Amino acid sequence: MRKEYLNYSSDIPVSISFATIREYPFHWNNSMEILFVLKGTIKVTIDSSTYEIHERELEIINVDETHRIFSNDKDNRVLIFHFDSSFFSKYYSDIENLSFYTNTTDEGVQETEEYIELRTYLSIILYEIIQRKEDYDEELEKTLVDLLYHLINNFHYLTYEKEELRENEEQLARYHRIAKYIYNNYNNKISLQDIAKKEFLSTHYLSHEIKYAMGYSFTDLLNLTRVEESVKLLLDTDKTISEISEEVGFSHTRYYNKHFKIHFKCTPMQFRKKYKASEEIYENQKKITYYDLNESLEYVVSYLENYDRFSYENKIIRINIDVEDELEEMDKSFKEIINLGDAFDLLIEDNKDILEEIQEEVSFKYGRILNVFSTDMGIFPSTEFYNWNRVKSVLEYLDDINLKPLIVLDNNGFKKDEFIKALRNFIEYFIDIESLDINNFRFQFSVNIDEDLLKEVKNILVNEYDLEVCKKYFCVPNDINYIYDTAYMLPFIIHNIISGNVNLEFLKAFDVLERQVNLTNEVFFGYPGLVNDMGIKKPSYYAYYLLNKLGDTVICKGDGYIITKSHDEFQILLYSYNEEVDRLLSFEDFSKMRGLKSNIGRKLSMNIINVLSHVRMIIYDVNEKMGSSYNYWLGMGSPVRLSKEEKEILYKASFPKIDFKYAKKSTVLNIVTEIKNYGATLILIKKISKHLK
Repeated sequence: MRKEYLNYSSDIPVSISFATIREYPFHWNNSMEILFVLKGTIKVTIDSSTYEIHERELEIINVDETHRIFSNDKDNRVLIFHFDSSFFSKYYSDIENLSFYTNTTDEGVQETEEYIELRTYLSIILYEIIQRKEDYDEELEKTLVDLLYHLINNFHYLTYEKEELRENEEQLARYHRIAKYIYNNYNNKISLQDIAKKEFLSTHYLSHEIKYAMGYSFTDLLNLTRVEESVKLLLDTDKTISEISEEVGFSHTRYYNKHFKIHFKCTPMQFRKKYKASEEIYENQKKITYYDLNESLEYVVSYLENYDRFSYENKIIRINIDVEDELEEMDKSFKEIINLGDAFDLLIEDNKDILEEIQEEVSFKYGRILNVFSTDMGIFPSTEFYNWNRVKSVLEYLDDINLKPLIVLDNNGFKKDEFIKALRNFIEYFIDIESLDINNFRFQFSVNIDEDLLKEVKNILVNEYDLEVCKKYFCVPNDINYIYDTAYMLPFIIHNIISGNVNLEFLKAFDVLERQVNLTNEVFFGYPGLVNDMGIKKPSYYAYYLLNKLGDTVICKGDGYIITKSHDEFQILLYSYNEEVDRLLSFEDFSKMRGLKSNIGRKLSMNIINVLSHVRMIIYDVNEKMGSSYNYWLGMGSPVRLSKEEKEILYKASFPKIDFKYAKKSTVLNIVTEIKNYGATLILIKKISKHLK
C-alpha cells in the first residue's frame, strides 16, 4: 500500500525523523507532514506540481496528499514531522478537511515573520521530544496547539492566497464548505447548481466567487480534484483506466485522459507504467538515510535562543552584524615583522622552503635576522678582509621572496673599532650590489649593545647613510615551553593580535635545533616557531594564516570574534575565548586546566543583515581535533621519531578543515557554528549574482 499509516505513542502525537532523502517514491499519509530542510536542497512533487525546497525552507503536505520527495544533493538533511490528526481534531474538529499552503516559489518569502515563527514552533517540538525534561508532555501539547492555530491563521490555503479573507469569517467558512463539499463528492455527479442551492446563492455569483477565492473555475477545480485523487488508484490498485475514470467521476475515459495530461504532462497509463511498483520494489526504490535525531538539534539552535526551557552545554552567544557598519580600519601590523633567527639558519634549504611558504601565505614585510656579523656567516673580528658571500646569499634570498631585512646589531665578540669597521664595510659593499637596494634594509640595536657603540653606529647609519634605525630589540632567548606546540596558541595569538594586549616578539618563523638542548623527540620540543623543524605547521601558524585573510575594514569585534569586509566579501573570524587566552600559559598550567576539563568552546549564532545577494561561503576550521599537528601526534602515541609515511600523514593532518556552502539571498543571513576546544573558525562570505549559482 502506498498509503502510510503513522503510529504515535500515547503521550507524543507527533513523529519526527532526521534524514538524507535521495528518493522517496509517490505515497500519501494519514497525517499532516511538514518538511524542514536543514541543509542542502530537495524537490517535492505534491499531486501534479513540483517544488524545490532550499536550506531553512519548509513544505507542508496535507493529509492524503500524494507526494514524492527526491534530490540529487547527497548531503541534504531534512527534518520530517508527522502530526496526529486525531490530536489536532480535539482542538479543531474539521482539521482533516483543512488544506495548508507554503510558498516555495517566490524568493525570500520564507524569511517573513510567520515562517520564522513556524520554524521556531517546530524547533521547540523537536527540542522537547529529544530532551524530555520534566513536564515535557504538557509543554509539547501547548506548543502543538500554538502550532495548529498558527497554521490556521497564517497558512490556511484560502487566507494565504487572499489575505482579506482573514477578516471575513462568514465568507471564509463558506469557501471552506465549498472546498470540502467538492473534495467529499468529486466522484459523484455534482454541479455548480447543487452548491449554489446549498449556499442560497446564484450560480453566476458563486462561479465568480469560486474563481476569485480558489483560482480555478468550478469545473476546473472539480476535474483537478478528480485527476489528483486518481493517482492513488493508479499506483495502489490494478483497476483499469476505464474503471478508475468512472470511479473518480469522469463521464468518459477520454475526458479523464485529457485532464490528466493537462496536469501531469502524460497519460494515466504512462504515469502508471513509470511509477507503479510492487510493495517490494517500492520499498527498494526508497533511498533514505536516517540519523540520530539528536544530531539535528545543532541546526535549529538559533530558533531556540529565546525559549526559556532551552539549555545547551554552553550558552549560545548571539551576534548581530550589519555589513554596512564600519568600526575602524583593520590593523595589519601583525604582518610587519617576522623573526627569522640567526642569519646562518637561512642558508639551510629546508628552512628556506619553510619561510617561502610562510611568506606566500601570510606575506610579512620585514624579516628580523640576528648575528649577521658572526663567524658562522664568515665575518671574523680582527680581519683585514670581509667575505660577505653568505650574507649576500641570505639577503638576496629574502629579496626574492619579497621580505625586507631587519638586521639586529650586536657587538657580541667584536671590539668597538672592529664592529664599526665591519659595519662600514658591510654598507659600502651592499651599496654596490645592483640586485639589492640597501635603502630597503632596516637596522635595530640589541639591548645588549654597548651604549657608546650604539651612539656612534646610529650616527653612521642615520646621518652618514640615511638608513632607518628602529627602537631596541630585546632578543628573546629560546625558552622551552611545550605550550608553543599546542592548539592553545591559535586563540592566544589571534586574541592578542586583535586586542594588542601581549608582545608576541618571542614567536619565530620556524624551530631550529640548538646544540645544548636535551631532546626527548625529534618532532615537538617546545620552541616558539610557527613551523617545526620538520616543516610541519603548528597551530600558531594558522593563527597568522587566518588573520591574513581578514579584510581592510572592521565591522565589529569583541572577545572571541572579529568581522571585517573588503570589496564584495565579508570575513568572520571566531575563536575560543576566556581569561586563559589573555596571557601565555605555561604548559604545566595548561595541562592542569585540561585535566580539570576546562572547556572554552563556544556556540555562536550570527544574524547578518544588508548582504542583499546570494552568497558563497568558505569555512576554515582549526582546533584540537582538526588541523592541530601536535594533537594528531599525541594521537599517534607521541613517537620520538617519524617514519617517512608518518611524517607525510602528520604533514597532511596539520591542514584545516575546509567546507563550502551556498546561501540564497534573504533578509537575514543566519549562521550558527560551534568553536570546539582551543580553536578558530574563519568564514569568508562572498556575494554572487544569481546566474552564477
